[in-house]
Amino acid sequence: MKKILILGASGFIGGALYKELCSYFDTYGTYHTGKIYANNKHFFPFDMQNDDLIEILSRVRPDVIISALRGDFESQIETHFDVVDYCKATGSKIIFLSSANVFDAFSNFPSYEFDKTLSMSPYGKFKIKIETALMQLPEKNYSIARLPMVFGSHSPRIKELKYYIENHKAYEVFPDLVMNVTNIELLTKQLHYIINREIGGIFHLGSSDLVHHNEFIEEIIKVLGYHKPLLKNVYTSNFDRFLAVLPKDNKLPKHLNFGHIEVIKEMNIS
Repeated sequence: MKKILILGASGFIGGALYKELCSYFDTYGTYHTGKIYANNKHFFPFDMQNDDLIEILSRVRPDVIISALRGDFESQIETHFDVVDYCKATGSKIIFLSSANVFDAFSNFPSYEFDKTLSMSPYGKFKIKIETALMQLPEKNYSIARLPMVFGSHSPRIKELKYYIENHKAYEVFPDLVMNVTNIELLTKQLHYIINREIGGIFHLGSSDLVHHNEFIEEIIKVLGYHKPLLKNVYTSNFDRFLAVLPKDNKLPKHLNFGHIEVIKEMNIS
């Protein structure tokens, strides 16, 4: 049975991955805050800025490390450099959750796996730096999963949307933003498949179709059952701008492909 270590297992994506994988693999995770994990022998406290990840890696000896970390960019970079060194020494694999923002300097078209990365944002630039470090490994030892916006019934984005609507605050939507999206349930199944099949390289894990941000949010609001919410249209360009990651070379099987409507349906929002 493969040993898997999820960095950031107490977060939204990391926690969902733990639930998806723990019945199939010998799964461990790190957490930064949360007493509920303190007595769980499969969870280790880890503070990127103060703790040594090597100690945890030496204890667990994972075959696969999944990075769902959040927090200080410089600390994340140093942590991932440690993971790269560990993978070089042991032959283990890292799955890194990257972002569509590695392409946010390009706004005229959707982006594919082997397009050149270029970002204008600090977030995108730091993701590119980690991607570049991972690509020094043999392809079988890394998977870079570039993600669009991630939704889910208990996702931070849905919680924020509900808060704004219920408190009669104007929620910002971007009519000129063309994107694709994903859902946490669909994402965890895709990552499970990548682990099972032991495939490496770069993957774009989002819906196969594109949608304007304002239209997608309006569709979610209908499913939530709200009426006449306050929405604030924010225009950042005179033209449509794309922030979408579509697969072309590393496509997953048809049963793992989906459109933005499936993203909403899978949420089971209540």
